[in-house]
Amino acid sequence: MLAWESGAPRQFAGLSRASPPAPGRLFVETDAGRGYLKAMGGPEGPHTLASEVVATQLASWFGLSTFEWAIIVVDEIDEIPFLDKEQKQTGLASPGPAFIVKAESGATWGGGDRELKMLVNSEGISRLVVFDTWVLNCDRYSLPKENLLGKPRINRDNVFLSDKAPAGQFLLKAMDHTHCFTCGREWTKKLAQVDIMKDSRVFGLFPEFRDFLRQDIVIKAAADLKNISREMVSEMLRQIPNEWEVTQQASDALVNLVIGRAAFVAETIEEQLCPQGELFPKDEEGDIEK
Repeated sequence: MLAWESGAPRQFAGLSRASPPAPGRLFVETDAGRGYLKAMGGPEGPHTLASEVVATQLASWFGLSTFEWAIIVVDEIDEIPFLDKEQKQTGLASPGPAFIVKAESGATWGGGDRELKMLVNSEGISRLVVFDTWVLNCDRYSLPKENLLGKPRINRDNVFLSDKAPAGQFLLKAMDHTHCFTCGREWTKKLAQVDIMKDSRVFGLFPEFRDFLRQDIVIKAAADLKNISREMVSEMLRQIPNEWEVTQQASDALVNLVIGRAAFVAETIEEQLCPQGELFPKDEEGDIEK
C-alpha cells in the first residue's frame, strides 16, 4: 500500500490515469486511493518537485492545513502524460521518484468573499499570506519584482477549499508549492543572496483577502517564524530524492534562504500588512464587525 505522509519512496501499485485538472498535475488512482501526481521529466525540471517537498513540510510546521503527501516511484510502464493548458499531450513523465498528494473533496476558490466567510479556519488567510511571503511563493498572488505597479500574477486555483469541515463551511488548505523559493527556476548556490533574502514584496495577498487579515494572527505568525531552526529545515531537505539532482551547495543555500527569510519576514510583515494597526475591528471570535 502507498503510505501517505512518508518521505521514503514507494512503488506505485494499481495505477490508472484519470482526467488531469491542470498542466503538470495529473489525477491518478493508486492502491491507496486517488491523488494528484507531479513527476520527473516536466519542462520546469525536478527542482520544482523539491520545492513541493520542502514547502509542504514548512507549511505544515507553520500551522497551515496541508494535503497528505508522499514520494512514490513511477515505473516505465505507467506512461504518465504531460499536458499543456489545452490538455494536449507534450510528453511522458520520466521513471523515478514523483511527488503525490492525496485527493480530497472540495473546490478551488472562485475569487469571491462569500466562500471566504464560510471558512472554518479563517485565521488561515492571514497565516497563508505570511507563509507565501516567507517562501517567496509567486504562484498564488504576486507582483513583478522589477515593477510593483505592474500586472500581478494571479492563480486562484492554488487556493483550495476542502469539504473536510462542518456542513456549510470549508477548510482552507495550502496547496501547490512548486514555485516557492525560485518561482519555478533551478535551485543554485545563489539562492541565499541578500537581495533574494530581503525581497520586500508581499506574496499571496489577493485583494479579496485584505478584509480578512487579522493583526493578532499576523503577529503570532511572525513570532512562530522565529522558532524555525536550521536543523528542522535540513531534516526536511533530507526527504528529497537524489534523482531530483539538488546539489549540496544548492541545498545549503536553500537552508540559508529559509532561515534568513524567516528572520526578515518576522521583523517586517506586521508593518507591511497592518501599517495602521487593526484596520478592520473584530469581535471576540475574530469575525469582522458589521
